[in-house]
This record gives sequence, C-alpha cells and structure tokens, in this order.
Amino acid sequence: MANVLIIDDDAALRDGLAEAVTDLGHHAETAPSGRTGLAALTDDTDAVLLDINMPGMDGIEVLRRIRSLEVPPAVVILTAFASAENTIEAMRLGAFDHLTKPIGRDELKTLIEHLPARRRNAALPGKASLDTLIGGSEGMRRVQKQIGLAADSPSTVLILGETGTGKELVARALHVHSTRKDGPFIAVNCAAIPEELLESELFGHVKGSFTGATSDRSGAFRDAEGGTLFLDEIGDMKLAMQAKILRVLQERMVTPVGGKPVRTTARVVAATHRDLAKLVAQGEFREDLYYRLNVVPVSIPPLRERPNDIVPLAEHFLAQSVTPGQPMKQLGAGAIDKLMRCSWPGNVRQLRNVIERACVLTRSDLIEADDIDTSGEDHSVAPALPESDLPTAVARLEEAMIRKALDACGGNRTEAARRLNINRQLLYTKMQRYGLSGASDNPTTGVGKDDV
Repeated sequence: MANVLIIDDDAALRDGLAEAVTDLGHHAETAPSGRTGLAALTDDTDAVLLDINMPGMDGIEVLRRIRSLEVPPAVVILTAFASAENTIEAMRLGAFDHLTKPIGRDELKTLIEHLPARRRNAALPGKASLDTLIGGSEGMRRVQKQIGLAADSPSTVLILGETGTGKELVARALHVHSTRKDGPFIAVNCAAIPEELLESELFGHVKGSFTGATSDRSGAFRDAEGGTLFLDEIGDMKLAMQAKILRVLQERMVTPVGGKPVRTTARVVAATHRDLAKLVAQGEFREDLYYRLNVVPVSIPPLRERPNDIVPLAEHFLAQSVTPGQPMKQLGAGAIDKLMRCSWPGNVRQLRNVIERACVLTRSDLIEADDIDTSGEDHSVAPALPESDLPTAVARLEEAMIRKALDACGGNRTEAARRLNINRQLLYTKMQRYGLSGASDNPTTGVGKDDV
C-alpha cells in the first residue's frame, strides 16, 4: 500500500483523485496549495501527485523543494496544459512523470504500481571500475586466463575482436596486471590520425624537422617508456608506416623525424577489428609485421556469442549510472528478455549505451521492456542461448526473476508473487528451492493476515 499526497487547488479533481487512490487500496492525503502540501509531507509519504498551475507557490517550485529533501518521494506532475517548457523543466528537476489531466483510473493504477520505493538509509553501490572485465562465460574466461598468462611477458600481444567488444579494456587489463602497472599506458588510435601526422605521433620529431615543428616532441613510443603502448586499429595503418613499426619491433629502436635512433622499452599491444590474415592475402598488410604482432593473440568473442554475460554487464553499467543519493535501478524480467533477444551488432559498447539511456529516461527504480531502446534492432532473431543445459538455464532465469521481483517490492512476497503472476505458496516453494526463504524485512501491509 502506498501513501499518496495529492496537491491540487481544484477541489473536485483533488477529491476525485483521492477517492480513486483509496479505491485502488492505497492511502490518500490531500492539500489545496503548494505550501500546505509541503507542510503535509511526512517520512511515510511515498508519492506526490502535484498540480503544476497553482496560485502562490506553483508546482515547479514545490517540486524543487521536494527534490531537495535527503530522501524525496516520487513526484508526478499533473497539468491540464502541458507545454514543452514545463515538461522539460519538471523532468529536469527530477519528476517521476509528467501527465496531462484528466487521469483515468487504469492509468492511475499503472502509475502507482510503477512508482519507485522510497528507500531510507539504503547502501548505494559504488561505481565499478571502468577497467573491470565483466563476464563469466567460457569465452571471457578464456580471455581473462590469457591476460593472466601474458601480463608479465614483454611479448607483443595482438587483440582481435569486433568493434565495441572491449579491446582497449583488455589492453588496459594487460597493463594493470603486469609488472609495468606503475608505468604509463599510452593509447593511439591509428585510424583516427592522418597518415602524414602518424609518424610524428608515434616516433616524435625534433624542432625544425618540418614546417610546423616548433619544438621537440617525444612521441608515443617514448611517452610509454617503461609502460605499455596500445596501438588500436593497427589494421588500418598504411604499408609505409607498417614497415617502420616492423623495424621498431625488431630492433627496439625508434627514430624521431629529423632525429637519431633512440632505444625504447615500451611493450606494444596492438588491436584490430579487421581480419589481418585476409589483408595479408590481399597485399594490404605486411606478412612479416603480421607475424611479428601475432606473438600472443587474444580473441574477444562478440557479445552475441556470450549471452550469459549480457545481464552481468547490464547490471555493471547500471551501477556505473547511479546518480549520487539515489538507489541503483533494477532490470525487470521483460527488460532482461529483451536484452537477451537483441543481436548486439555494436557489442558491449552498444549495451552500455542502451543501459545508460534507460537510466536517464526512466524515473522508476525498475527498468521494464519498454524502457529498453535498442535503436531499431530486429528482435525477431532467435534469442541468445545460455551456455548450459535447459533445466539449469530455466532455473537460473527463474531465480533471477524471483530475486528481482523481491528487490523491486522491497521484500514484500505477496506483491512479488503478483508481479510474477504466480500464487504465494508457489513463490514460497521456489524461494526455498533457491535458498531465498529468509523472513521478509517488509511484511505485506493492507491484507488480512501477516505475510509469513
């Protein structure tokens, strides 16, 4: 049962909303103005239905004051005359939603059901490291093992993988877990730098060596001295530059433009999304450089081939998107199903963007299927299949859905059973099966007997 405060100067509408809220099984309080509404707020207020156009203190100012509270309730703005200006301002200030009057009973019922729980003294997860390699699938376990084996070696590593799979994260992990971790990590995107500037970018130059060289430049190889130089998208490098990179790898010497050879101790890690063997066959990549780079190959599987990692990655990105002072959002069962059905052509980078977008545009603590925007992805493709037998996969999904339903309901098992569309006794049985049978910290209220 939710405690709803209705602030509106229209008595008829205010009383009508209060009656509807009460009929839906919730508790309603009313206030005829912004100031009396603020005075009526208590720690037990779960949500506020707030008119935007009121004499004296308007709804925007009331919203601003409510949102300044340490643990504010959810606020839904109501208006008979929605405009772009008041809609944008209300959502910017933290309104849960912005609705146009009149509000139907079904719409009100859905709204209250999706209101986020008001959480007090909730421990918020810290933002996870951006360099964390998330994933327990067989493919990612293999990558993680290869990183551990190769980290302390001075050998060149070639990271292969589609765009967005996290090649730079693997390169950083190789650096962070190596004896070179206290040295610099220098990343150069070979495809993003014009050909005529790449030599100076990598090897440096001396003052006056060419027009515009107004001072000495050390270059990426020397900047990475004692550390790691990451050459991203090396497959896009022109043949002439490939020859110079080959010479550096063979002799461990770099020659600045207009200068003399200098020894380098930087470890080289290269990456590409292209098929270098195919480029070699086509004469677009030097065969000798290919073999020099391909000493320790690390191949990152695309996200569609490691579906077991999709939800852990999504939850990792949810943790990164936590707004200070707010609880972490949760993924609903429908959202999980939609994520699992996407083919993810943009891989982990695309998933991160989808989750970040959902966090920004969803006021509820629970992200539902409609909140997941995969930008026109075709969901008619077959769903990604977990790497296990069918009974194990079903059990994992069932446990995850029960956990999320309980979290979304604050431990209220009656409400969780309703959301899962199963009866309470079946929920209890499944909770015992998965070791979730501890007493609820939030017993059901508003029913005839305790939820035990």
